[in-house]
Amino acid sequence: MDHLTTLDAGFLKAEDADPRVSLAIGGLAVIEGPPPEQDALISVFAQRIRGCPRFGQRLRLHPLDLGAPEWVDDPGFDIERHVRRAALPHPGDDRELFRLIADVMARRLDRDRPLWEVWVIEGLADDRWAMLTKLHHCMADGIAATHVLAGLCDDGVKGVFPHHGHARRKIVKERPAQRTPLLRGLAHASATLTAGIARAVQGAGEIAAGLAIPTASALNGPLSNQRRYSGARVPMADIELIASTFDVTVNDVALAAITESYRNIMMERGLTPMRGSLRTLVPVSVRSANAADETDNRVSLMLPNLPVDEENPVERLRTVHDRLGRAKSSGQRQAGNMFIALTNRIPFAFSAWTVGMLMRLPQRGVVTVATNVPGPSRPLRIMGSQVTGLYPVPPLAMDLRTGVAMLSYAGDLFFGILTDYGVAADVDQLARGIEAAITRLVALSKRRRNPPTRGPLSLVV
Repeated sequence: MDHLTTLDAGFLKAEDADPRVSLAIGGLAVIEGPPPEQDALISVFAQRIRGCPRFGQRLRLHPLDLGAPEWVDDPGFDIERHVRRAALPHPGDDRELFRLIADVMARRLDRDRPLWEVWVIEGLADDRWAMLTKLHHCMADGIAATHVLAGLCDDGVKGVFPHHGHARRKIVKERPAQRTPLLRGLAHASATLTAGIARAVQGAGEIAAGLAIPTASALNGPLSNQRRYSGARVPMADIELIASTFDVTVNDVALAAITESYRNIMMERGLTPMRGSLRTLVPVSVRSANAADETDNRVSLMLPNLPVDEENPVERLRTVHDRLGRAKSSGQRQAGNMFIALTNRIPFAFSAWTVGMLMRLPQRGVVTVATNVPGPSRPLRIMGSQVTGLYPVPPLAMDLRTGVAMLSYAGDLFFGILTDYGVAADVDQLARGIEAAITRLVALSKRRRNPPTRGPLSLVV
């Protein structure tokens, strides 16, 4: 039997702490052509889920958390309970689709059964249908969930993801005179270990401070039991142009666009964007390349303050780059990873009790979550039809009323925004603001690369 790690079980505890929380993550595939017949779809999926044991397993919990929850085979498994169907009301546009996604994601998965659902959605305009894959977060993180979705597609996982393996190290054969003496090597290893521990301690202090210091924002607080959802889509070529022009990363560009959109919404509400108004939880994958297909969670975190107070879009982008760089170098990622590793070595009952208690405390230090997942590099097909769009769906918990997930797919970057129903009625505006911010940075990039030239001087008589 497979036991949940402390991190996996923590997502169950977060759900237990708040009856209005549904800690499932999703992937929304928009597909061309008419939807397949239900019987044919179930028959195909019944074959494809065999490659992932979690599809047929449910949780076994222990009284008083005396042991970690376990994945066990579900003797009553029936795939027809998990592959569901829905139809959109006319006109079947993206707004109607996103409204249905918000309703489905707000409902909790049944813990007495395997923790997944697939929703086939009919009635989309322009001869399209959609498929929502919904998994509990205790089962998978974003990377694992994306691999699960790809496994349901016609070509499977093989060859559709970019290669994330580590570059091979160049092996240099040392001469005897170049070999480091044993004592000197041990001293160097000891110094490196000490520096790593010191960096992790510093990162842990920064994370603790970020969680403890309240942030003045209406974007965090108690959740309701209803959600809103919207999506945005931008070409990866545009993001890469911006990144190369200003010497930043793709993730920097995406976070800068999110920051601008939040800033605009704050200003429209009459709020003054302050320096600490958008402390953001940024999950960081610690998953190795050979563990991409494992259905579990392997993430750490960073807590940068996104610069909503900066008015200039280029300076905002550079500030995002600098703050993420400082968060990485400060040891926040190492601290989160070390904390998770330590909790897995102590008795589960103690860690479960501690996590459960912490989840019930009000959280006002972090405002939102922004997660970026590398997706399939080439188009997917389901039942012979091409997937034209792939939107991620993040969860909401711990008093975070908004969340943004990003997923690269076949030359585009897709943003999925989930918000609490009452606090972010302008979720579509947030999505359109992300697209507008990218468009603005593209124009600035082209202007920098191709500055206007002055024409020849002419004499006026």
